[in-house]
Amino acid sequence: MIDGVKTKELKVIPDERGFLMEMLRSDDEIFERFGQLYMTCCYPDVVKGWHYHRKQTDHFVCVRGMAKVVLYDSREGSLTHGEINEFFIGERKQTLLKIPPLVMHGFKAIGQELAYIINCPTELFNYDEPDEYRLPHDTDEIPYDWALKMG
Repeated sequence: MIDGVKTKELKVIPDERGFLMEMLRSDDEIFERFGQLYMTCCYPDVVKGWHYHRKQTDHFVCVRGMAKVVLYDSREGSLTHGEINEFFIGERKQTLLKIPPLVMHGFKAIGQELAYIINCPTELFNYDEPDEYRLPHDTDEIPYDWALKMG
């Protein structure tokens, strides 16, 4: 696993009315601080990536559909420099994924429906000076192919 990346299996509490799923609590070991909360969606066969943040830690939870989230450690001097991690998260695998600063990441919906991701980053989005740095999804700088892998 890339240094600083953490996962948390999410607790789903069902009853006859439906269910409640806790995502991130301030008493979790994985919690740092609260910046804001937002939702991003991805259409099937679309890749949202690559990007990273210099200050911000992300906390992704896919609450509807399924997503493949891919991380790449481009941090010079990191113990896991050059490592790639794939995570399949969503309705069939309720997981919170913590993505540290400077780790490249992207995601795509898998299957035939939108993937809805809730993110609780540690920083507010700064519209004047966004902490967001991008590369194209098919860049040669990251040794990863987003194509569907048939087994």
